[in-house]
Amino acid sequence: MDLTNPLIYGVPCFIALILLELSYSHHDGNKELYSWKDLMASGSMGIGTAIISPLLKVVFMIFLFESVYALFNPVVNGVHTNIFGYESFGYQWYFWGLCMLGDDFAYYWFHRANHEIRIFWAAHIVHHSSDNFNLGTGIRNGWFTLVYKPFFYMWLPAIGFPVEMVIICLGIESLWQFQLHSQYIPKLGFFEKFLNTHTMHQVHHSQNVEYLDKNHGGILNIFDRMFGTWKEFDESIEVKYGVTHAPNSYNPLIILTHEFKDIWKDVKNGENFKERFMYVFGPPGWSPDGSTLTVKQMQRQFESVNKKNPEKSYQRPN
Repeated sequence: MDLTNPLIYGVPCFIALILLELSYSHHDGNKELYSWKDLMASGSMGIGTAIISPLLKVVFMIFLFESVYALFNPVVNGVHTNIFGYESFGYQWYFWGLCMLGDDFAYYWFHRANHEIRIFWAAHIVHHSSDNFNLGTGIRNGWFTLVYKPFFYMWLPAIGFPVEMVIICLGIESLWQFQLHSQYIPKLGFFEKFLNTHTMHQVHHSQNVEYLDKNHGGILNIFDRMFGTWKEFDESIEVKYGVTHAPNSYNPLIILTHEFKDIWKDVKNGENFKERFMYVFGPPGWSPDGSTLTVKQMQRQFESVNKKNPEKSYQRPN
């Protein structure tokens, strides 16, 4: 079946929507929503992703998915049959729905791993490194995530979904994720019960302690709710966007690599194998002596302070 990746049509829409939001923000008097230097940095990384992504998809992702599909779904009597004995999935509407659900499940764990495993965070921090939250941030993507992302989705062709279907679902997920990066869309009422919405994604991009590592979902919020990472947007809380350890630079190369350099520095200073391993594969902020804190440690400290003195504002550890 001949299918076209929706991202081919999405890129011009991304540019148009960014320009529209930029124009509207100035008309609305919200001139701080966009910073030109920040937008140029995001644009540079977005262009790099647009150039690198098709190459990796052709050379790596499609090759990987096709190999996995062929291995687990050999042709038996002229029909692709899964190794568990059932006929591999076709293009009926309900299989599209199941594939999209499976894609959303894979995206949740891919995205959550990006926040909870430091070497992945080093690649993903690029997307969170801006202290602005706008559609320009939606194209500010790290290049290195493209290398390992396919491994989180390879189980989909393994169980019988056609490779083309998986690629299309990945594209639809990316389109939804892009448009979430807007402050102009309020809470969506009934849809908040099952969709990952714009206000939920504002929570995700916040560096407020209570909001850290929340709302990893793609299109749906069901997996955040199931696995304890969902957090509702509280309009009474002043949101501060960005990361607690920012690159403080508009240079795309520094933005792309600064956390990897910090990992290398920590690994060199590690006193044993366990410390070196944890600096790479442990959660961001891990330290053997507690000199730096993980998100869970910060949130426990935050909750402890709030319980003892609820009217006192909590100071984030450096």
